[in-house]
Amino acid sequence: MTIHAKLTGEFRRSLLAWFDLHGRKNLPWQQDATPYRVWISEIMLQQTQVSVVIPYFERFMQRFPDVKQLAQASQDEVLSHWSGLGYYSRARNLHKAAIILDEQHAGLLPENVEELQQLPGIGRSTAGAVVSLGSNRYAPILDGNVKRVLARVFRIDGWPGRVAVQKHMWALSEQLTPTNDVRAFNQAMMDLGATCCVRSSPDCDACPLQQQCEACQTDCISDYPAKKPKKALPVKERVLLVVQDGEGNCLLHKRPQQGVWAGLWSFPEFTSKDEAIEWYEQLSGKREAAIGQLPRRRHTFTHYHFDMLPLHLVTQEPLSQVRDAYECGWFDTGDISTIGIASPIAALIHEISPVSD
Repeated sequence: MTIHAKLTGEFRRSLLAWFDLHGRKNLPWQQDATPYRVWISEIMLQQTQVSVVIPYFERFMQRFPDVKQLAQASQDEVLSHWSGLGYYSRARNLHKAAIILDEQHAGLLPENVEELQQLPGIGRSTAGAVVSLGSNRYAPILDGNVKRVLARVFRIDGWPGRVAVQKHMWALSEQLTPTNDVRAFNQAMMDLGATCCVRSSPDCDACPLQQQCEACQTDCISDYPAKKPKKALPVKERVLLVVQDGEGNCLLHKRPQQGVWAGLWSFPEFTSKDEAIEWYEQLSGKREAAIGQLPRRRHTFTHYHFDMLPLHLVTQEPLSQVRDAYECGWFDTGDISTIGIASPIAALIHEISPVSD
């Protein structure tokens, strides 16, 4: 689809006039909007609401104010500052990319979309945001908010996750994005989708593009964008072994660098209760009879449900030896803020702390 130049101009003028009056201009990453700050914020904002991101961003920037500070930190420390945000591969990729930037680019982010996309965790839209919002240079974007606006204004059929639909949307974004004032335009597109053209109950009367919006004019806003085809999520079930000593410390192990919650600390995980008990008996050298069971809990990932069955035991004698291959360690349940840990595991630790006699 090629948009007539007149309509393109009207689209830009209407959107920018609305942004001037109603756009978000006081978010933390908009103050001193460097490519680095924009990069961190864009990664955090993936799958996460602005209100949740703000305190994390401020703490993260205080500890890692530039690429070098981030590159020189340990992965554990980076993950500890990410704990609670979820989607931890984002933090691991940030750290990997920072190391590459520090070693190969003098700590500076590349100034073009193609080079940025070579870094771990940076796709085309994120790269476009870094270039346009961080340097005010031409670069189209296509995040979830922008997709929703385009799908409705131009009545684009098909789920936006399909390759053909994305290709269509990228072509529109390329044509609509101006070469001047691109920072304001791209921010306006994101703001419109985030505050006005929202997923449910959009405020069409307040939308600057109402007269141009084909979905609005044909009264079918709720049909756009098309929803992802549904399919039942599989269930993965695991037993977690929750071991505490008499002082309230808990035994955690560091998960592998690949897979779910990679690089984070968690309770030892097993496929069955018998396997968990056998592992503990080999570790401690004795049979432990007083094993309780905590309530089953479920955490849902994008592609499957993760059912956790926690087994709980308290040992009065701290284990003197822990198998190095399993990367285990004792941690105070009252202070886990210095390690990277997933929210469901942190909630379980909070539940068992302190130990009651």
